[in-house]
Amino acid sequence: MEPLSFQEYICSLDPTTLPRILRICSGVYFQGSVYEISGNECCLSTGDLLKITAVTLQKVVCENVHTGQTTELLPTFKGLFQPALDLVPSPTPQGPFPGVSGKKGLTLHQALAWRGRQTQPLRCPTIGPHALLLSPVYEVQATMNLRRDEVKIPSTLEVDVEDVTEESQDVHFSRPLLLSEVLGMEEVLPTQAEILEGPHSATIFESAWVPRLRKGQRLQIHSCSHTWRVLASARSGTRRFLLSSAYQGRFRRRPRQFAGVQELAASLQPGQQLHVVVMQDCEGREDDVPPLSVGDRLEARQLLLAGTSTRLLCLRHSEEEGEEEEGEELLLPLDLGGSFVEEVCDSKKYRLTELVELLPLPCDVRVVATDPALERDVLGSFPALRLEARITQPFLVSSFCEEPDKGFEIPPQWLDLSLVLTEEPVHSQAPSTHCSHVEELTEAFYYKLLAQLPGGSAPPPPRPPKPKAASRDVQVQPRPAPEQDRARSRGKRSQVPRPTTSSQTRLAQPLPPPLVLPQKVKSLTTHRSTPNEYSPRPHLPAAPRSRKARSDTDMERSSDEHDYEVIEEDIQKTIKKIQTVFPF
Repeated sequence: MEPLSFQEYICSLDPTTLPRILRICSGVYFQGSVYEISGNECCLSTGDLLKITAVTLQKVVCENVHTGQTTELLPTFKGLFQPALDLVPSPTPQGPFPGVSGKKGLTLHQALAWRGRQTQPLRCPTIGPHALLLSPVYEVQATMNLRRDEVKIPSTLEVDVEDVTEESQDVHFSRPLLLSEVLGMEEVLPTQAEILEGPHSATIFESAWVPRLRKGQRLQIHSCSHTWRVLASARSGTRRFLLSSAYQGRFRRRPRQFAGVQELAASLQPGQQLHVVVMQDCEGREDDVPPLSVGDRLEARQLLLAGTSTRLLCLRHSEEEGEEEEGEELLLPLDLGGSFVEEVCDSKKYRLTELVELLPLPCDVRVVATDPALERDVLGSFPALRLEARITQPFLVSSFCEEPDKGFEIPPQWLDLSLVLTEEPVHSQAPSTHCSHVEELTEAFYYKLLAQLPGGSAPPPPRPPKPKAASRDVQVQPRPAPEQDRARSRGKRSQVPRPTTSSQTRLAQPLPPPLVLPQKVKSLTTHRSTPNEYSPRPHLPAAPRSRKARSDTDMERSSDEHDYEVIEEDIQKTIKKIQTVFPF
C-alpha cells in the first residue's frame, strides 16, 4: 500500500484486523524523530517497525465550517448527527442514512464510521445549526522492538507509515528485561542473553568479572542460586567480604575485643551473659563508678536505667571469691572508655554453616584452613575476622559466552542491568562458581548494605565526652595501687545503687545492633604512672633536676619510698590472670 499519514491510517483502520505491523516511511522526518510519549522518550526512525495492538478513541474535534471555531467532544457524547445536505455537491433526499435503517441520526461513533466512508459535513442540533467537520484523535497502543514497555502514541503524530503486516509474519519483537525480572522466570532457564545496558548502580564487588558487564556482552544464565551469605570484615583493616554458605574453609573462634562499655553493651544477647577481661586500666568517677584494673574479670548482665542515665550491670569476680559468691556489682556508664576482651576457651574448628547455627552474630573468628577450591583464599591472611550478619539474597549463576566454564553469581537486586533474551543454545554443563565463595565488597556498598539490614536505621550511640585539658601547674597525684583500689571500691560497695532494690532502677531498652555502631573511637594516649597502672591524663613535663648532687640521706629516703617486691608481685598476678583466660 502507499504510505499514509499516521492519522489517516488510524482513522481508516478496522479494529477487528488488529494487530497490524507498520513501517515508518520517509517524509518530513528522514533521520528519525524523538517524541515525549506518555512521559517516556520515544525515537521513531525511518524503517522502524510498530506493532499496533489496540486503538482507543480519546476525543473528537468538531470544526465549524463557517467560523472555523472548534469544539472538543468526549467519547461519551450523546447527541445525534445528520448530514448537511445543503453543502453536499449532489444532495440526496434527507432521511435515513443508507445502511442505517430506521434512524434519522447517528451517534458519535456511528458518525465517525460513516465519515470513514464518506467525508462530508454533519450537523448536530445539540451543538448548533452550523455544519461541522469531525476530526477524531485516537490513542494507539503499540510495541516496538527492543523496548521494555508498550508505547501509547497519539494518532495525530506527524509521521508517514505503510502497512507491512503480510510480509512481516516472521518478524519477532524482542522485549528487553531487567535481570531482576529473570529471577521470576526460572522456567526459561538456562538461557542466553545480550546486555543492552550495564548496571546503573555503583560497583559493589571488587571482582574482575564486574567491569565486563557492559553493553553488547553476551551472557549465559544457568540457574538461580539460593545460598545464603555472611557479611564479614577484617578486624585489622578496612576490607569487607561477602562469604557464601558454600565456603569450605575452617574457622576457629577468637575473643571479641570491645573499645569501651558502649560496644560491650551493644554485644549483649537477650538472656545471655558476656564474660570479659579488662585489658586497660580505667579510672573511676567519684564514688559511684569504681576504677577498673588490668586483669579484672567482668560478667556483663543487662542494661538498667539508673535515674536518668542508662548503665550496664556487671559483676566483678576476684580469685578470692568462692563459686557461690556472685561478685561485686558494678553499674558502668555507657560513655566509659577502656578496653575489654571476651573470655573464650574453644579450640574447635568450625565450618561456616556450623558457626552460623551455633553462635550468635556478630562473632570474631580466624581462618585456620583456607578453602581448597580457591586458588588464593585471601581470608587466610587476616589474623581475625568479624562475622557480622547473615544475608539471604537470590543470586543468578551466570557465565560469559566466551568462557562458559568459569561461572560467577550475580545479585540482581544489588546489580541490576537491562538485557534481551536470545534463542541461541546454552552450554549444557553448569559452570564452576568457586570464585563467588568470597566476594570483596567496596567500602561504599558495605555501608549501604549495613543501612539495609534490620536495625540499620537506628541512630548511632552517643560519643564519650572529651576529657578536660590538664593545666601545667596542676600537680599529678599518684594513684593508689590496684589492691588499694579494689579495697576502696569494696568498702564503697554499699554506696553503689543496687538494681534489685532501688525504685529508680529498671530495665533499659535494648541498644541498637552493633552493626550500626560508628567506627571505634581511638582511646587517649596512655602514659605510665604508678606501677601496673595507666592513666589517660596528658603527660606533664618532669621537673628539672638540680645540678647539686643528691645527698646520701635523699638516696636512702628515695629507696625507702619504693617497694619493688610489691611491683613484681602485682605483675606476676596480672600475667597469671591473662594466662588463665587465654590458655592458647
